Amino acid sequence: MAIVLYRSESRGTADHGWLKSRHTFSFANYYCPSRLNFGALRVLNDDYVEPKMGFGTHPHDNMEIISIVLDGQLEHKDSMGTGSIIKKGEVQVMSAGSGVTHSEFNPSSGEPVRFFQIWLFPNKKNVTPRYDQAYFDPADLQNNWQLIISPDGANDSMWIHQDAWLFRGNFEAGQLINYQPKNPENGVFLMVIEGEIEVAGHVLSRRDAVGLTELDGKLPIQIEKESQLLLMEVPMAI
Repeated sequence: MAIVLYRSESRGTADHGWLKSRHTFSFANYYCPSRLNFGALRVLNDDYVEPKMGFGTHPHDNMEIISIVLDGQLEHKDSMGTGSIIKKGEVQVMSAGSGVTHSEFNPSSGEPVRFFQIWLFPNKKNVTPRYDQAYFDPADLQNNWQLIISPDGANDSMWIHQDAWLFRGNFEAGQLINYQPKNPENGVFLMVIEGEIEVAGHVLSRRDAVGLTELDGKLPIQIEKESQLLLMEVPMAI
């Protein structure tokens, strides 16, 4: 097994006043040659946006973009004609494909929005841009891997143009849980949203993450404290 640790405090930092962001991988003004991506996973930004502020209209292409709202609301508008508000418990997917412009704002007058912004390299280029949004019942997270993103929309998940899977789960302390990779050649990226776990001989706390490759069978994860986890299985060859 090969292991890469991504400690919370080692992430890149951006503070624009209205936006506070932590970058697991190189992004904008944060550049680290050893942290360009983890296989198909290109961006994982931990964003905080003040009320009535946000990202103006800007372009994307050939990227699968996922937003997971942790608290608050995020208003989305794009060149496809989509206009929507993503709330806590909801997830947004946008295939940028041949090219799309969009904006994202916090529509609240008093509450900040916190969300994960995730980009994955697609396995098909210049596809027709598309948008999707769905609510995922938090009750299904309890002591369970809830499938959010998949290549084929299995089990009411949303699909993307990549052979990748994204799960969330909330687990009680004291459990030993397992994750079985779909493809042994893939890598597994695991982040602790909240809580504390032990995996592959390392203790991970809030916003710590680990990338694991060359897995041999199931990945055991010891839940040390009640934890909220984010897990992505992605191809390493892109």
